[in-house]
Amino acid sequence: MEDEIAKYNARVVKAEEEIFRLEKELDLIENPKALAESGIVSPILQKLQTENQKLLYQLNHLKKHLAEQKSKSPIHMISLTSMIDDLFQVAIHQAYPGIDLPKSDVTSSAKFADFQCNSAMSISQKLKTAGTKSNPREVAQNIVNNLPKAECIEKVDIAGPGFINIFLNKEWVSQQIFKLLNNGVQPPPIGKKRRAVVDFSSPNIAKEMHVGHLRSTIIGESICRLLEWVGHDVLRINHLGDWGTQFGMLIANLQDKYPDFAKNPPSIGDLQSFYKASKARFDEDEEFKKRAYACVVKLQAHDPEYIKAWKSIYDVSRKEFQKVYERLDVSLIDRGESYYQELMKIVVEELGSKGYTKVEDGRTIMFVEGHQVPLTVIKTDGGFTYDTSDLAAIKQRLMDEKADWLVYVVDNGQGGHLETIYSAAFQVGWANKSVHRIEHVGFGVVLGEDKKKFKTRSGETVRLVDLLDEGIKRAEAKLKEKERDKVLSKEEMEKAKASVAYGCIKYADLSHNRSHDYVFSFDKMLDDRGNTAAYLLYAYTRIRSIARLANVSEKELAEAAKSTKIELDHEKEYKLAKCILKFPEIILKLLDDLYLHTLCDYLYELTTSFTEFYDNCYCVEKDRTTGKVIKINKSRLLLCEATANVISAGFHILGINPLQRM
Repeated sequence: MEDEIAKYNARVVKAEEEIFRLEKELDLIENPKALAESGIVSPILQKLQTENQKLLYQLNHLKKHLAEQKSKSPIHMISLTSMIDDLFQVAIHQAYPGIDLPKSDVTSSAKFADFQCNSAMSISQKLKTAGTKSNPREVAQNIVNNLPKAECIEKVDIAGPGFINIFLNKEWVSQQIFKLLNNGVQPPPIGKKRRAVVDFSSPNIAKEMHVGHLRSTIIGESICRLLEWVGHDVLRINHLGDWGTQFGMLIANLQDKYPDFAKNPPSIGDLQSFYKASKARFDEDEEFKKRAYACVVKLQAHDPEYIKAWKSIYDVSRKEFQKVYERLDVSLIDRGESYYQELMKIVVEELGSKGYTKVEDGRTIMFVEGHQVPLTVIKTDGGFTYDTSDLAAIKQRLMDEKADWLVYVVDNGQGGHLETIYSAAFQVGWANKSVHRIEHVGFGVVLGEDKKKFKTRSGETVRLVDLLDEGIKRAEAKLKEKERDKVLSKEEMEKAKASVAYGCIKYADLSHNRSHDYVFSFDKMLDDRGNTAAYLLYAYTRIRSIARLANVSEKELAEAAKSTKIELDHEKEYKLAKCILKFPEIILKLLDDLYLHTLCDYLYELTTSFTEFYDNCYCVEKDRTTGKVIKINKSRLLLCEATANVISAGFHILGINPLQRM
């Protein structure tokens, strides 16, 4: 099977690369400006245009071939929308070759069919603008006449002014569910695999993680899980704030409070208090301030004693961070600002030697094309800045790590700064726009129910560990309210508390559009009605319990999946099956824009579709008197299994741990 999958992947990648090459050639032929810029003159233009039809034929043949390959994938799940879109692109180009046409407009949100193509009207308008008489219905008919035969399509018809209604072949849909049950929930084909670096979480050493770190940590972890699940090579980076002037005051205070730290490293129980005390002394005591600056000089000179003091503070902080990461099931590699200290010197030298920097008012700055505010690479006192470390980091990730996809999960406020860093990387030549994808995954702030920044009653920033503890406490109360403590063992109850608490905290964040601020409310996130993790977790355990109630084991279900035809005669069966098969389309959208609320919305849609199905289609029939199972519909039981498997895959990406019993 592995050889077959490898061969399939190679065929798909080769086809996609050839399509990309042909589309670039076509763009050159059909774009007069591109021709002029390429130095192509009119005698050659006529010859090139005669090649247009040949290229179009090759392109359409390849697109048809790619759609067929996707539908015959030995293991991958396919996006129905993208496959049908491929087929209609072929039909449109064959029906109207040689003119600049809009892309096919295929949607799965059709009222009167499974899909709908709405391209006829815009094509008709294009033709009229070009001086050709055109009727949208005639355009639609011409597209239909050129539509390649495909196993997935049962029929098409034309409605209204030119809408093309597309009806799927139910037998084919049934076969796709059959494949899912036997191959497992698999990612859609993604073509070339990327080396991705995801920068997320990034707390500061000597400060406790607070609610402000919640979003970056949760969103970043889910993006990593998504990219890893589809097959990309992912490096998870924790860009810690672990260097800089503040460490001078921390080391100076450490020397005073714990003079024998070299032999007996301290356990600084309350990092926040230690930091505040150090800062207060720095602000109020001039003598202490001088010592703090002297400590910075020693630290930056890598004096062994000062490095040991720095390491002592670092280790205590990192242990506290790790407790949070373990509770949230988050994993990453620490690469703080300290990691890039030597690299910064090299970057500054490189930028200077290439003429990208200049000295202004004692600072060494870099003006970046398209940005008004320059980057400061050396301060007036000779020190480096965040700009310098970010330039060193992006170069290291591109050049040393060989990453071709960089993701920065950082709050919206850093957007302008990061865009300048990205532009600098392209300007200097570290990055190439045809190769590298570099993006800022921005997010809003967490608000309290008063719509202001989420803080404690005393006005302090909420510690992340306190928020997690409160979540556990409330989840336990909710479970006891439902009397789950009477049916679950002590171990099961502990797992249920963690699953509900952490799942709800994550889902409350991920289910909102990350670009916006969101209101944090335990009451809302623990509600088992509506689009919440609590509702989805309870629904998942109910689905998993159906086979148990029917006394059908996992082994028996797996055996049944190999030979049972999935019947889709009832409208609710068919609706659920189509919703299940929508999963690859959602994954492709996530990979395109990295907005995870789309997946949350889909899981809620899938769960509500399942509820409709279960309310209308019996899966297990019991004797009303004895409660004994008298009839099992294996096809429907397998639809339950397929639904649960897709929900489980979605939960994995979101970092939510479901339970078989709750």
